[in-house]
Amino acid sequence: MALTQRRGRRIMMTPDELDSFLTAERTCRVATVSADGAPHASPLWFVWDGTSVWLYSLTRSRRWADLGRDPRIAVVVDAGEAYGELRGAELTGTVERVGEAPRVGGPCPELDAVERLFARKNFGIDAMVHDGRHAWLRLTPDAVASWDFRKLT
Repeated sequence: MALTQRRGRRIMMTPDELDSFLTAERTCRVATVSADGAPHASPLWFVWDGTSVWLYSLTRSRRWADLGRDPRIAVVVDAGEAYGELRGAELTGTVERVGEAPRVGGPCPELDAVERLFARKNFGIDAMVHDGRHAWLRLTPDAVASWDFRKLT
């Protein structure tokens, strides 16, 4: 993973801190570019595998359509309430679709570990239940910027 942050090195997360943070958090904000060039942002559950952010997106969503036209994406994961508690990361790059779309559970060895992680993290079960409306997007970031305001104290 590329840590390209130039400013704010004092509050930047270490690779281990970033990995722990992305593993623990559940919700991200996904930013895409619409056909007319307008930005579009939406929340989504995700899973981090140590290298990539995996997004389980509705295939009939504006997000899915946007990324079909232009695979560039920014994903923000953040946490904290008070100013001194704020922490997060922005991961940018291009997404790729992985597996069938929509996903109905056909064999896809590349998704075995990801689906197990996602099901455990978000539903407390060991196997995905597919609804035939979602499919997988993988972002292996080109750039990552992170912050942890707790380091300011």
